[in-house]
Amino acid sequence: MEETVARDVVNGPAAHADMAGVGAADSAGALEKQVTEALSRLDLEARVRLLTGASFWRTWPSPEAGLRTMVLSDGPAGVRGERCDEREPSANLPCPSALAATWDEPLLGAVGRLLAAQARAKGVDVVLGPTVNLHRSPLGGRHFECLSEDPLLTARVGGALVRGIQAGGVAATVKHYVANESETDRFTVDVRVDERALREVYLAPFETLVREAGAWAVMAAYNSVAGATMTENALLRGPLKDEWGFDGLVVSDWIATRSTVPAALAGLDLVMPGPWGPWGPALVGAVRDGSVPAEVVEDKARRLLRLAARVGALTDPAGPGPADDTGADDTGAKDAGARDAGADPAGPHARDLLRRAAAGGMVLLRNEDGLLPLPGAGTPGGIRRIAVVGPNATLPRGQGGGSATVFPPHLVGPADGLRAALGDGVEVVTATGVRAEPWPAPLSTANARDPESGEPGVRVRFFDADGNVLLGERRLSGRLMFMDDPVLARSARVEVTALLTARASGRHPLGFAGMGRFSLRAHPASAGATGTGTGTDVSVAAGVETVLYDDTLEPPDGDIVAAFLRPPVWWGGVDLTAGTEVLVTLRHDPPAGMPVASFALLGEEPSPTGPRELETAVELAASADVAVVVVGTSDRVESEGVDRGGLDLPAEQDELVRRVAAVNPRTVVVVNAGAPVLLPWRELVPAVLLSWFPGQEFGAALADVLLGRAEPGGRLPTTWPARAEDCPVWSVTPVDGALDYTEGIHVGYRGWSRRATAAAADGPAAPVGSGLAASPPAPAYPFGHGLGYTTWAYESLDAPAVLAPDEPLRVQVTVRNSGDRPGRTVVQAYLSRGDSAVERPALWLVGFATADVAPGQRATVSVEIAPRAFQHWRPALGGDGGGAGGWSTEPGTFTLLVGPSSARLALRRDVVVAS
Repeated sequence: MEETVARDVVNGPAAHADMAGVGAADSAGALEKQVTEALSRLDLEARVRLLTGASFWRTWPSPEAGLRTMVLSDGPAGVRGERCDEREPSANLPCPSALAATWDEPLLGAVGRLLAAQARAKGVDVVLGPTVNLHRSPLGGRHFECLSEDPLLTARVGGALVRGIQAGGVAATVKHYVANESETDRFTVDVRVDERALREVYLAPFETLVREAGAWAVMAAYNSVAGATMTENALLRGPLKDEWGFDGLVVSDWIATRSTVPAALAGLDLVMPGPWGPWGPALVGAVRDGSVPAEVVEDKARRLLRLAARVGALTDPAGPGPADDTGADDTGAKDAGARDAGADPAGPHARDLLRRAAAGGMVLLRNEDGLLPLPGAGTPGGIRRIAVVGPNATLPRGQGGGSATVFPPHLVGPADGLRAALGDGVEVVTATGVRAEPWPAPLSTANARDPESGEPGVRVRFFDADGNVLLGERRLSGRLMFMDDPVLARSARVEVTALLTARASGRHPLGFAGMGRFSLRAHPASAGATGTGTGTDVSVAAGVETVLYDDTLEPPDGDIVAAFLRPPVWWGGVDLTAGTEVLVTLRHDPPAGMPVASFALLGEEPSPTGPRELETAVELAASADVAVVVVGTSDRVESEGVDRGGLDLPAEQDELVRRVAAVNPRTVVVVNAGAPVLLPWRELVPAVLLSWFPGQEFGAALADVLLGRAEPGGRLPTTWPARAEDCPVWSVTPVDGALDYTEGIHVGYRGWSRRATAAAADGPAAPVGSGLAASPPAPAYPFGHGLGYTTWAYESLDAPAVLAPDEPLRVQVTVRNSGDRPGRTVVQAYLSRGDSAVERPALWLVGFATADVAPGQRATVSVEIAPRAFQHWRPALGGDGGGAGGWSTEPGTFTLLVGPSSARLALRRDVVVAS
């Protein structure tokens, strides 16, 4: 049968972003007129100047064009703003994988609007997010920062975020275009992916967010695809601009631009950061000598001005003129933002929304005998004592590491959340059990005092080369990050001091994290202290300084960018008797003129030895009605700049779970991680709840879910393996500079299903011990899985039997809540094609809808499946450009499968796509 070939032709994103109401066409026309007028006032040099950043986070103003500066800021997990400062906190969202686990577009639209409110409050015009690269391998370091392993789910939830952000007059930047699924050698790796996989899998979310969600900006990635780095790659022109009609701005990832002419011709529009970079005078010269057409620069400047008009940074130069360009405070954005719901990250609107989002993304993986939700005190079987133990119980993780990091106003821990929810009627006890990391945590207001003011916190001072103090200030945390900081750029030394008072006798760990030249010293203010530096015990008297470290700490692999995001750590300690006060001083000598640094002063009270700490946690668990064990990873394990080395939790964490499960049959394990980890004990405990990195309201949301005040609404956006060796896609390590996506279109659950389908076609599984091939391994938990607190019957599926090639498929699914509690189910629709003439996944997600239903009641939900779901990409003839590629529809019978997860598809219907 002949295939029907479809090529999409649509208007650019302005057709989506600007057509929300009556008169939208007139509004879009007025915007373009304003942009054209501003552009006419700029000569070549002025246009080129706009195309490189003015600083780390800012673009150049142009008063003659009515253009003020625009501020850009990282945004996947919260809007940090220009300063990395815990005194200017940001709302800390659940990590993107947790947001995707909600499968809830209205909720994520509200989260997007919260991001916009936060951006306005911080004077930010452009949010660098969402990240729509895929969960290709579970080893990907930024797995937590991406949404899903599936392109359709990524596009749908990413689109909701984009619409929400831009509804608030703030630009969303869809990143990282394209095939940027891992961190190893990310600046140089050449990704080799076939044309069909590129179109159907990796470009697909970008296409939807540009064409349907109307994204105003796209970020070009560090990596190469097919031999060309992405800032110089032809994919910026086609399909992004020429085929999809993208009329927004293409910005480079930071320091990703490496050339003048190739990058300019490829379609990059803005080089960040600035003011350095390969454009500027060199680009003016390239236009003068004919290497770059003047029209190319004009188009770039037009796109930047269009973005400015959309975010309110472009005014009529004949009018009052733009606001003063010297600071974000002077744009009026902060004053306007202060009135926004959600502008205050600790305000009721932000806290309530983030609490709901965190609970909505938590995935109940296992719930044997209905252990959850827990009965409240005073009810039959009610609890009187809960033990909350584990490394992430006492040091919870709200976010992953890297450029997405923000400083939240607070982080509600699991025990605190339960105490607040349960009140005085239930005792909540806690213990660490095992340490997440061997080194101490950063100093904080809980254990350090500023030696100058005596207030909680630390003192930070900046010195010039002559020893003069440039700035001194009290900070609330020993963890410090500076990005484009002018005082740091003028500093020869940064000094952090803190007063610590020993609450107990013993060895007090002290250390630091950072890269470069450091000195760490302890100066006891009273008798009874000895110092332990690099393995040498030093006895000191009162008032005698102990030098713990005085050397240069280099990144272990030489990667200075990764070391900035995840600094190397050194730690030692001092022996103190209870009541002793010690002054701790950390000195860092930054490179001359460098405005960027990341380091921390670390310190803790003594802790029991490993075996004693473990025994304490097990004893507490045994004494409690319910044990909640919180295990997981950290912002060092899951971080930008480095891929993970494996999926195992530390062996001590696995041992803690086994020991607690052995003494308490009512054990709940909470997994606090942003990406899959192995759970070898999952059959030994009755309940497993995945919290992800849930943001600042972690403990409050966890209490809501554990106590049944909120449904654990999450469904897995990515497959969780039982064993590392079972993963269909594993390696993220380039070979000879290249990373081959040999799996093609079979990413995530598609790879698992393909393997299972192939095995089924080969016949029944071999008997154990027969020596023949066994059944293919199944994942621990499949894509789309999640239990909730009720049960469901998927009763009927209504869909047309025949469909025209370009017609959407509209189906009706009836579900019944067969349990005794209200609940939510995510109705998932997949297609398969057994007799296809082209290679296809064994099944692929094509649509979903949610239903909230009372006990015993039915609901019928509609799922609309786009024509694209039935299409495949036909590569250019010969793969060498000898003929244009396009989207093709293969006539014939497709099987529609519907159920609550990719592994439980109870309803099916054949649909014939006509010729």
